[in-house]
Amino acid sequence: MTGRDCRTSGKILQDAFTAGDLHYGAKVIDGGIAPTPTVAYAGRNTSFSCCITASHNPEEFNGLKLLNPDGSAFTKRQQAITERRISAFEEGKPAGKASWENQGTVSAEDIITPHKEKILDSFDISEKLRMVVDCGSGAGSVITPSLLADAGVNAACINCTPGGVFARPSEPLETNLPYIHDFVLKRGANGAIVHDGDADRFMGFDEKGRYISGDHLMMLFAEFLGAKHVVTTVDASMAIEETAEVRRTPVGDSYDSEELLSWGDFGGEASGAWIFPEMSLCPDGIYAAGLFCSIASEHKISELVDKMPSYPILRSSYPCGNAKEVLTAMGAENPTDGLRITEDDGWCLIRASGTEPKVRITAEGKTTASAEKMREKGLTMLKAAGKTLSRG
Repeated sequence: MTGRDCRTSGKILQDAFTAGDLHYGAKVIDGGIAPTPTVAYAGRNTSFSCCITASHNPEEFNGLKLLNPDGSAFTKRQQAITERRISAFEEGKPAGKASWENQGTVSAEDIITPHKEKILDSFDISEKLRMVVDCGSGAGSVITPSLLADAGVNAACINCTPGGVFARPSEPLETNLPYIHDFVLKRGANGAIVHDGDADRFMGFDEKGRYISGDHLMMLFAEFLGAKHVVTTVDASMAIEETAEVRRTPVGDSYDSEELLSWGDFGGEASGAWIFPEMSLCPDGIYAAGLFCSIASEHKISELVDKMPSYPILRSSYPCGNAKEVLTAMGAENPTDGLRITEDDGWCLIRASGTEPKVRITAEGKTTASAEKMREKGLTMLKAAGKTLSRG
């Protein structure tokens, strides 16, 4: 199963990937432009799926997301096998290619409708609902507006024409969405739905036009799913632990998916990647939008969010030319996964940036003072490790 988001380079990469599959005798299904979770759902009865996307990154980037039939990302072992085979091909040692009479086939298929129908069957959504929808000119544009229309929702669509140039920065951060507040209020909407480039992410606004933090969305979804066992990342708020039993993974939704294979009712990370195991182990921003609309059909989202615990979170970054070495010296098994220190009234996470010469410290406390204490504790440990390395 193959599909792609809206980036201008997507068709070229999809065709190249398909050509390679055909060369080895595969039967390829072309889902066209579609969100990553739609490709994942469509691939549940295939050997694997590939979505051509760079997710929430800028439109000049692109890549391949390889997914198992259950929607989970390829494991590190699968990635290593894939990389070895690519290396063998580059060295002129390809194995297993088909003879000319056994070359593969390719066929086009509508994968949007089955995904949409599954979501509509999963939720009761009021026809009186009013929603603002911002797909960021990404792949969500081909399904979320029509999903809401089929449910009878009165949707005001912004940036919902798929295009290779995104109308706004793709990542659904509050700072990238300053206009949503006024749209919600002017429309008298029950909330707003926001996607990134491939719609594996969902973030929302309440009926007051307020951006809902990822931690609060996690608690909201867990409550209405009746999830008692939640998988999330080490940088998520400790508040979720007041509503469910929690297992934590390194930062990255692929780690959540892997943990959900054996434990958990629901998972995700506060960046907007929500995983619903009964649907797929791929983060599904479209399914999340359906769930959000179902909740908003019966409740004012603002009233639900305002009842949730909320603790101060401080995020800082510090220049560090040898960040990975410093984190290793501090005892981190993987520097970019980081080291988490937990106390009764707070925690801090110290991580080496994967893209910049920096160390990032995230600290949360039940009070601002305890959050600041945890940040200072992390910074003190960081400085001590740096000094030890410089002396050695």
